[in-house]
Amino acid sequence: MALSTLLIEEAVAAALKEDLGHGHDATSDSIIPTDLETTAVLRAREDGVLAGIVPALSAFTILDPDFDINIHKQDGEKLTSGDDIATIQGPARTLLTSERVALNFLSHLSGIATLTAQYVEAVKGTNAQIVCTRKTLPGLRAFQKYAVTCGGGKNHRFGLDDAILIKDNHIAVAGSVSEAIKRAQDYAGHMVKIEVEVDTLDQLKEALEHKIDTVMLDNMGHNNLSEAVSVIDGRVLSEASGGVNLETVRSLAESGVDMISVGALTHSAPALDIGLDIDL
Repeated sequence: MALSTLLIEEAVAAALKEDLGHGHDATSDSIIPTDLETTAVLRAREDGVLAGIVPALSAFTILDPDFDINIHKQDGEKLTSGDDIATIQGPARTLLTSERVALNFLSHLSGIATLTAQYVEAVKGTNAQIVCTRKTLPGLRAFQKYAVTCGGGKNHRFGLDDAILIKDNHIAVAGSVSEAIKRAQDYAGHMVKIEVEVDTLDQLKEALEHKIDTVMLDNMGHNNLSEAVSVIDGRVLSEASGGVNLETVRSLAESGVDMISVGALTHSAPALDIGLDIDL
């Protein structure tokens, strides 16, 4: 997955506008001469996985293109505490004005990539792929899902229009698993995939009576999950969800599921500690 230049420019510009308030940096403007140049280094302060280098650096260049930037680490690369990520040389005032926005993008997205890599490592050697969810910050979904891929994870649907995902509340309103699926099939075009969430083996068996693409096995636990995978027997893709954490994910993966969706990748990843140091 790659981030489009348009998305990057829009998001970073919005973040800068938010930070600049009435349009100026009272601290930097009052202290730093307009013609002063300096050199700074983006540096990792803890181990992790890098994500978001382009949005971070865009925080500087959007305000002033007159920067000389040398990138030392690329997105998806492992970081060790003390690693230099990028060296930035240019207008000191603009550099300090942009610092927090750059670090917000870089630390947040690298935190997601780092947590994702931990989950991917935890299921290594099994059939399961780690996938993200739509539990993302408004306006930052593409960035957060990009960070998941930097950590070795995969993306679930981006929005409600990507695919049909029949969840428990859809089933409750429709009256049954079968009725919900029939309505979805009547609506869907030939390119639209259908996934159905179930939380019992009886619901699973009912869902498998219809032509669907994926079954989401919600909050089933290891034993029921293993039985569910056996019932599916490769006829459709299987996805485990609900209550997933680093302590439980290996057990879920060993059930044989194809995917494990983890909301925590995007809604609960701690920021990776990354700093910007002036290189005097």
